Amino acid sequence: MPEFVIVIFEAIRDFMDLGGPVLYLIAALLIVMWYMILERILYFRGAHKALVKAAIDEWEGRPERISWAAHQVREQLVSSVAVKMRENLSMIQACVALAPLFGLLGTVTGMIEVFQVMAINGTSNARAMAGGVSQATVPTMAGMVAALSGLFLSFWLQRKYEQERELLNEHLTLDH
Repeated sequence: MPEFVIVIFEAIRDFMDLGGPVLYLIAALLIVMWYMILERILYFRGAHKALVKAAIDEWEGRPERISWAAHQVREQLVSSVAVKMRENLSMIQACVALAPLFGLLGTVTGMIEVFQVMAINGTSNARAMAGGVSQATVPTMAGMVAALSGLFLSFWLQRKYEQERELLNEHLTLDH
């Protein structure tokens, strides 16, 4: 294995040890969130276009597009594409909301450690207290960074969904 890869893994391991066990929860959440984000990006770049084309072709292949039944078919086509577009968006938003909460959980557990050190040793053991404070602040920072990294793409994906739904509504016009 190349040396730079080993150095990176050691840095990650040291960071995870510094922040305590809550960082593993944040890391797992981050991996799941980014998997869903990448899946949505790949969907919009690939399968979505074929799905929209199929819906447009089905609509334009209808002999009449005026009646109430045609309106219902149009709504069904738009809804079926919209459901596929919204897939995982609420889960991504939930991950964005959970990341800082996991960070706060790390803060609480780190502060509990500080208070335990103070109860056992008094306030004279500054080194042990500093370790607890470090364990309290690192997960908070990691949770915020994880949330911010997903927040921007979550907004982008939500906007993309709304734009694509509007475009599909414009393509599937009712005859008058």
